[in-house]
Amino acid sequence: MEWYSQMFSGHMDRVYVSKVFTFTPDCLDIINADEIIRGGTGYYYSGGGAVLPEEIEHIYPDYSLYPDMCKDTAYGFLTRGCPRGCTFCVVGEKEGKCSMKVADLKEFWNGQKEIKLLDPNLLATKDWKELLQQLIDSGSWVDFTQGLDIRVMTQEKADMIRRVKVKQVHFAWDQYKDRKMIVERFKWFKETTGWDYRKMSVYVLTGFDTTLKQDLERIYTLRDLGYNPYVMIYDKHKLRKGSELKRLQRWVNSRFAFAAVKRFEDYKA
Repeated sequence: MEWYSQMFSGHMDRVYVSKVFTFTPDCLDIINADEIIRGGTGYYYSGGGAVLPEEIEHIYPDYSLYPDMCKDTAYGFLTRGCPRGCTFCVVGEKEGKCSMKVADLKEFWNGQKEIKLLDPNLLATKDWKELLQQLIDSGSWVDFTQGLDIRVMTQEKADMIRRVKVKQVHFAWDQYKDRKMIVERFKWFKETTGWDYRKMSVYVLTGFDTTLKQDLERIYTLRDLGYNPYVMIYDKHKLRKGSELKRLQRWVNSRFAFAAVKRFEDYKA
């Protein structure tokens, strides 16, 4: 297996082409191959898209394809699916509205010092305790990259997460209407763990069904609670250059700028 290069690869039996986002332009290169297979969420996801054969779905990743990104780091899914069914998210349609265990840690980890989990809602699966125990037993640093669901967090789950060598834990506050419950849960989790913004980040969805005022309220609230907000823009590719949301994202997601300028109204970049 090798990366395909239009200039150097020559004739190939089969070439796989993938993309993450539907708005990403298709590959227009002339590919010299007997067979070209296109896949990934960027091409289709309705009804789950194409299902990989079991032997491929569970094969140990070839980390040599990404030597810089995968230096002593493992990437993978322990679970797929999410019961939330949020209209701004493709996971429910692509993977199903039930969080289910799909792998054990050993399928993509073999002693690497760091583990980056890509699960959409690990804590919503009935196997959460078994999977968290696997992460604890690994002794590796764990980054919950896609967000844990604070709404299903319990004392038992929080206690187990504290036993994981957590490099970074991400949550999400996507919907403004969840404010009362979300704020209470974030306060409780911080008190339970004793962690601060250096370990706890919260994705803040903007540009979907909220106003700039509501976005700022969530951002200021999270900062005051001791969390690190991280702005995500819905359909960002459709925004004009210099839009307020892009400025907001640039301010919040730059830790230096966010720490130096306390109010968005005073941010001049």
